[in-house]
Amino acid sequence: MKILITGICGFVGSRLAHAFQARLEGAEIFGIDNLGRAGSELNRPLLRRAGFRLFHGDLRLASDFEGLPAADWVIDAAANPSVLAGVDGKSTSRQLLEHNLWSVVNTLEYCRQCNAGAIILSSSRVYSVPALAALPVHAEGCAFRLDRSGSVQPGVSERGISEQFSVAPPVSLYGASKLASETMALEYGATFGFPVWVNRCGVLAGAGQFGTAEQGIFSYWIHAHAGRHPLRYIGFGGHGWQVRDAFHPDDLAALIIAQMRSGANRGCVLNAGGGDDNSMSLAQLTAWCDDRFGAMTPVADSVHRPFDVPWLVMDSGLAEKTFDWRPAKPLTAILEEIAGHARENPGWLEYCGVAT
Repeated sequence: MKILITGICGFVGSRLAHAFQARLEGAEIFGIDNLGRAGSELNRPLLRRAGFRLFHGDLRLASDFEGLPAADWVIDAAANPSVLAGVDGKSTSRQLLEHNLWSVVNTLEYCRQCNAGAIILSSSRVYSVPALAALPVHAEGCAFRLDRSGSVQPGVSERGISEQFSVAPPVSLYGASKLASETMALEYGATFGFPVWVNRCGVLAGAGQFGTAEQGIFSYWIHAHAGRHPLRYIGFGGHGWQVRDAFHPDDLAALIIAQMRSGANRGCVLNAGGGDDNSMSLAQLTAWCDDRFGAMTPVADSVHRPFDVPWLVMDSGLAEKTFDWRPAKPLTAILEEIAGHARENPGWLEYCGVAT
């Protein structure tokens, strides 16, 4: 089996490469990356020493695919991952769409030419922001919890948000770019007859992740707390009660391997996340960090940011039903892994270009 990973030098792409190497005997794994993100150059020598073939290229340029070998499967792990992309002053709306949509079209054209299957890593942020904001929640133990006593929208249960939840706009420019890429992938697969799986991923977290609070909140928060950088509880009264769930790239790798082995799917969308058992509020995460790095009090900032929601937990029930898949690594183990990395790399946020 030949596997191309786009964005292979990123956090998720590199972790998937190592996981595939360990679990797929005889697989030939290669990847392409533009190395445009601070921190990605750290993974390049590690990947090369592990025997992966790397290509430097920009997915926005169709010509950069011309030198790639043919693959049996393509894992799309390249994107601008910030929900504020296009409106945060760090990237323009046009750049966001070039990175998150047009690059996927070029990738799908490569799949068409090679008759390769495509596995698209999408996002939980394709779900409607107003619908998420309207969910009935109440504060319980320094965290927002879903209020199940009132009326709940379709696609919501005690397990979290399912694939049936609304994707009506607005979802953010970032969310729209991911939703559009999902549609294009499904259409390409149906039109040209190659398998496509779309995984709407919740928060992925683990050691070696680089990014901002908008891209990897668990990793960012632990590194910032360990380094005694200022932290803020933004919005929702400034209490830090907003809740997200997390899961590990190794668990994502297990799902992707099951999808590649399953064969000729012509288009299925699955949620992949940590679920309620792997969820935590920022206030709870701060208390966890206090026990390990010493007490620290984040600044309360009640100003609401666009696209922030109080509670977003992923229901991966369809993935469980389809592949008997569920996250194997508990949140506590993920946090300990990140904390160990923070202790060993005290300047990690600065090195990765994150303003603190």
